[in-house]
Amino acid sequence: MKQQILDKIKEYETIIIHRHVGPDPDAYGSQCGLANIITESFPNKKVYRVGKHEESLRFLSDLDEIDDSIYEGSLVIVVDTANSPRIDDKRFDKGAELIKIDHHPNNDPYGDLVWVDTTASSTSEMICEFQETFAEELTLTAVAARLLFTGIVGDTGRFMFPNTTSRTFAYVSKLTTYEFDRPAIFNTMYKKDARVLHFNGYVLQNFKMSEKGMIHLKITPDLLTEFNVTSNEAAMLINTVAQVEGVKVWVFFVEEPERIRVRIRSKEIVINDIAADYNGGGHPLASGATVYSWEEADRLIADLENACK
Repeated sequence: MKQQILDKIKEYETIIIHRHVGPDPDAYGSQCGLANIITESFPNKKVYRVGKHEESLRFLSDLDEIDDSIYEGSLVIVVDTANSPRIDDKRFDKGAELIKIDHHPNNDPYGDLVWVDTTASSTSEMICEFQETFAEELTLTAVAARLLFTGIVGDTGRFMFPNTTSRTFAYVSKLTTYEFDRPAIFNTMYKKDARVLHFNGYVLQNFKMSEKGMIHLKITPDLLTEFNVTSNEAAMLINTVAQVEGVKVWVFFVEEPERIRVRIRSKEIVINDIAADYNGGGHPLASGATVYSWEEADRLIADLENACK
């Protein structure tokens, strides 16, 4: 599959790279890291990175705003996105061909070519593998190394999550041979504005935990306004309650104008099958979903509660 993807990259003069809504470091890292590798390897190609900017990740890279006409005859690559409804910028299907590169379970095999590896810690790790496989043809620079390193750090929780493998460390070891400021990455990724820390206090004081060990928290627009935090800043606090004694599953609901964003995490109970029932998916222990009413949110809470033994 990797050879087929490289052949398609060589074939097209215009390549547009998408990722998922509500981006995290791996989404930015894999999207922009791949874009840089292609640009450095094939200077005459036009490569674009599209999607809504996330202010907390702007330090990683700028994105591109492009006209619809650019999609005509282009190759579109979507990274780090399990299911098509979560692709940021709905023009992803306007190109001539579509490639999916992802490390989540392949419940929605959209695309003409699909490369999914659920054993990879992150899609950024997969891009490392892709470049290394064709090292004589694909150029890795310090710019791409910084992006991919950040993506791996984000999705492994600074190498603390169980998805971190010896392969992960091997790629990270290679990336760190390139010159970029690792302390600056950590300082920027994990610093929190006073606003967010105040809201973190609200989270710790107001989460609801059941006798079975299921935690949930509902975050409304009024709360976001009161603490002056964005929906993405609120959602990123999902692991604030991970260390609560006795917790098995925890879920945050963040209400946005047209949907309620859902983030679900688990210690051991598989939750991505439940997320799939609510317009979502992801990893067995870390998933996202979307609901459209608080009644639907309550049904999801009940399903998660029932999954707790």
